[in-house]
Amino acid sequence: MNLKNNRTLLAVHAHPDDESIGTGGILAKYVAQGIKTVVIFCTRGEEGDIQDPSFVPPSPGMEIKEIRKIELDRALKVLQVGASFFLGYRDSGMAGTPANRHPQAFAQANLEEAAKKLVRIIRQTSPQVMVTYNEKGTYGHPDHIMANRVTRRAFEAAGDPGFIDGSGFPPWRPAKLYYMAISRTRLRMMVQLAKERGEKLEFDPEVLGTPEERISTRIDVREFLAQKFEAISCHESQFGPQSFFRRIPEEWREEAFGQEHFECVIGCSSGNETDLFEGL
Repeated sequence: MNLKNNRTLLAVHAHPDDESIGTGGILAKYVAQGIKTVVIFCTRGEEGDIQDPSFVPPSPGMEIKEIRKIELDRALKVLQVGASFFLGYRDSGMAGTPANRHPQAFAQANLEEAAKKLVRIIRQTSPQVMVTYNEKGTYGHPDHIMANRVTRRAFEAAGDPGFIDGSGFPPWRPAKLYYMAISRTRLRMMVQLAKERGEKLEFDPEVLGTPEERISTRIDVREFLAQKFEAISCHESQFGPQSFFRRIPEEWREEAFGQEHFECVIGCSSGNETDLFEGL
C-alpha cells in the first residue's frame, strides 16, 4: 500500500485493549486512507483479570500478559495496524492497589527515562499526529495518567537536537497532539437510554465525559464500526458476558460509537475538525 503523503498516526496506550476501545475507529479509518498507524503500549496489562468465567486460555497455565499479547496481536491484525511497540513497563493496577508500588510499575517510572524510550520510537516512525489520554487518564488509572505525562514530555523532546536518546535517528517534532475524549453529552444520553430499558450503566458521565466545548475534533468512524467491535472482541479475556461492550444493543452502536472524539492540545487552528490531519 502506498502511504498517503508519508503520513503517520501514532497512538500511545497504557494496556492491550485500550487501542481498540479508544482508537479502533480512527486506526481502521486511517489505514483505509493509506496512512501508516503506529501504536505504543506502555505495559502488557499484567494486572488485568479474566472477566469471562467461560474463557479458556490458549494453553494451560498461561500468564495473563501472555494471553493478552495473543489477543492484542489478533486485534492489531483486524485493525491492520502498521507497527506496534512496548515501552517495557509493568501494569500498575488500579489506584491504591499494591501493584502501584511494584518497582517495575509504569506509575513508578522515571519520567525522563520513559520519555527517552518514546522519543526513540517517535524519531524512528516520524508521526505527524500523536494521540493519548488526557491529564486525568480518562478515568484516573495510574498508567493512563503516566502515559499522558510521558507523551507530553516526549512530544516536546523528540524535536530537540539536544535531547539524546541513543537511537541514531534525527530529531523529529510531530505537528499535532490530541487527547482522546468521550462526549459528556453522549454519555448522558446513553445513561438515559439505559434507564428507559430498566438497566443501569456503571459509569458517571460527569466524571468520565469531556465537556463539549473542549472537544475540537469529531471523526466519523461509522464505516469502521464492525472492525472496531471485532477488534474489541479479540480481547475476549477482558470482556465478560455482562461487559458494556457485549451488552450494548446493536441499535445503539452507531449512535454511541459512530464518532470518536478528541481534544486538540497542540497544533490546531480550528475547533471544529473532522480530520486529525486537518491543516497538514
